[in-house]
Amino acid sequence: MSLEKTIYLNQLLSYYGSLLTDRQLSMMQSYYEEDLSLSEIGDYYEISRQAVHDILKRSEKILESYEEKLRILAKSNDRLKHLKEIRSMVADQDDILEKIDYLIQLES
Repeated sequence: MSLEKTIYLNQLLSYYGSLLTDRQLSMMQSYYEEDLSLSEIGDYYEISRQAVHDILKRSEKILESYEEKLRILAKSNDRLKHLKEIRSMVADQDDILEKIDYLIQLES
């Protein structure tokens, strides 16, 4: 799996993870945040590697479906991009830059 996809799924997990079941969330965190293998997760849950794979794929589709409908991540990324553009426009105004930096930190 590519680094970009892993980052994307981690972002989706941070926005929509609480909408998954406890088991789905735990497995997704184990795989994407803790970098455990399918076998390690399967051993912990006493299920097969294939079952872990199926649960992860199903969970990914659920997260992607939420983003497709709600677009929270896309909107957040757009706001962050616009804040950075504004920051470059007012580069010589320190008081405004401080406020923009504060807002960017809130978005990150």
